[in-house]
Amino acid sequence: MPRFRPVKAVQAGPAMTAALAALLWTLFEVFSGPAFAAPAGVTFFTPYTDVAVTPGETITYSIEIKNATGEIRRMKLAAQAPSGWETNLTAGGYKIQEIAVRPNDSETVTFTVDVPLKIDKGTYRVALLADGAPVLPLFVNVTEQGTYQAELSTDQPNMEGTNKSTFNYELKLKNRTPDAQTFALRADAEAGWNVQFTVEGNDVTSVSVDPGGQKTIRVSINPPSRIEAGTYKIPVRAETKNLSAETTLEVVIRGTYGLKLTTPDEVLSTSITAGGERRVKLRVENTGSAPLAKIQLSADTPVGWDVKFDPETIDTLAPNETKDVTATIRADKKAIAGDYVVTMNARTPEAEDSAAFRVTVKTSLLWGVVAVLIIGGVLAGLYALIQRYGRR
Repeated sequence: MPRFRPVKAVQAGPAMTAALAALLWTLFEVFSGPAFAAPAGVTFFTPYTDVAVTPGETITYSIEIKNATGEIRRMKLAAQAPSGWETNLTAGGYKIQEIAVRPNDSETVTFTVDVPLKIDKGTYRVALLADGAPVLPLFVNVTEQGTYQAELSTDQPNMEGTNKSTFNYELKLKNRTPDAQTFALRADAEAGWNVQFTVEGNDVTSVSVDPGGQKTIRVSINPPSRIEAGTYKIPVRAETKNLSAETTLEVVIRGTYGLKLTTPDEVLSTSITAGGERRVKLRVENTGSAPLAKIQLSADTPVGWDVKFDPETIDTLAPNETKDVTATIRADKKAIAGDYVVTMNARTPEAEDSAAFRVTVKTSLLWGVVAVLIIGGVLAGLYALIQRYGRR
């Protein structure tokens, strides 16, 4: 039985293509000889006799076998294809090698052809054999050069959110080789980013893909909590010893607003004397991912108290930047000893924060001296009275 060899395609116009097809058909008839004929009274039909495919594709032909005779016709069926091609004949859910067709009736056979991954671009031919003779020639046009490679792709490489968002992507990893491959998965992300690969619900660092097959890989990305607004690209790779496939995922971080007001040492308490002043250093921090502008400082105080800020307004504050402000607290001169609350505020249209200070008012040294003198005077007076009247 002759074997068919591939005929490489030639870059030419329609006329050349038609001539080539005619030549192939002639060669087929020459090599097949008189055996190229269906059994008497039997016809084989499929509507698609010339198809265009890419390497690794599977072609499925539905072939109708019609028996126009008055007898049952039994035929041995087989497939003829270039070396390395996989073929199958099935009917009724079974692989078959022989078929029987009733008189004046027909049967349908499914003929599948697996085009190899590693194949030259060109036109090839397969055929259905009945009782050893080719009865239905079919042309297969491989439209691109087959390669030994892997492909990693996604339909949605770009996502947008905040620094608190989780970005979920779905990747397709294709193994365009004739062998099973185990791919190591990795992402080239900067420090602080968390990238997790998941396959079929399981967290993984590698994945196995059958020859010519593909796997769906889900990628979850969490950005650092303190990251500036902007666009970030994260290359993702699937690698073996001899293969590598890559795609780039894009994360767009929208600006978030956050403000923190505290002190450099995080201590929110101080002391003061009635009518006196106390300077307190405040620290204003932009905890968001977008810049802040025109941050106003203010205070809520007890009656008769006053707070002044230097500066009163912070013009701009970049993400993660801090600036120090001096607050001068003046207590009411009539304030009695005890604890008071002074609330410091930092506000912008986008964010705000407050810090409640516990301010302890202490008696002044002057009043202490006066009290001592008064007590001393009283004691001296009592002593004088005792000395004067105690002798009588």
